[in-house]
Amino acid sequence: MSHALNLSLPLAAGSLETYIDAVNRIPLLAAEEERELARRYREEDDLEAARRLVLAHLRFVVRVARGYAGYGLAQSDLIQEGNIGLMKAVKRFDPSVGVRLVSFAVHWIKAEMHEFILRNWRIVKVATTKAQRKLFFNLRSAKKALGWMGASEVDALADELGVESRDVITMEQRLNAHDVSFDVSPDAEEEQQFVPAAYLVDQRFEPTRQLQLEEDEDNRVEGLRDALARLDERSRDIVTSRWLTEPKLTLHDLAARYQVSAERIRQLEKNAFEKLKKALPDLEPEADGV
Repeated sequence: MSHALNLSLPLAAGSLETYIDAVNRIPLLAAEEERELARRYREEDDLEAARRLVLAHLRFVVRVARGYAGYGLAQSDLIQEGNIGLMKAVKRFDPSVGVRLVSFAVHWIKAEMHEFILRNWRIVKVATTKAQRKLFFNLRSAKKALGWMGASEVDALADELGVESRDVITMEQRLNAHDVSFDVSPDAEEEQQFVPAAYLVDQRFEPTRQLQLEEDEDNRVEGLRDALARLDERSRDIVTSRWLTEPKLTLHDLAARYQVSAERIRQLEKNAFEKLKKALPDLEPEADGV
């Protein structure tokens, strides 16, 4: 198929209830009609056929979205993501397989909703791998049925899902965690103002620390100046030209200056750094350039 499936759905705008009422009034398709529309889109790039397939299944997306109402996300957003999954399913649906579109599309619809939930349920991601995502949704369902989970329930669920018990415990802790605002809310009560901003102090510009950093820098500069003064004139010039001036000279530039090979300049530089290291143990030159 050469055309991308990107349909504009002429449904009533307004509230979510208005949208749901509109999609529920769209007629369902008979099996034979569905197969013919799918065939026309697959073989003839008939976008009108694809549009009718999508419209007839929008009510099913709404039904799936209601199953994820407990995640605290807007139903309208879940439905929107599910509609994307539905269009992907229509694009890939093969009527010759012999299954109804709704059976095929449910996996695509749920996949898009799952991705949306995992991106937006917490500020910090709770599941990043495929195994963690499977555990996330299965554990949410299990906790609704079991409530508080004891050791036996944890072990049983881990065995059922093929994961370690510690993975179940870790995911349960993530599910029970809550995002905390870094700053104090303007209308927060005084006893509720113990947030990270209250005790995570930025020490970068603390006066004593700034003074210490400046003194350390002065000591390093003075130490480097004294160490360079102990080198012979040629070695001092090589180190200074290669590392302490702009633009920095290359080995070949210095080789031309002293009428020796670049390899000889490298050896002199290496020997100079060995002497500097003894005076400045923290000195670590970067990789040589040419």
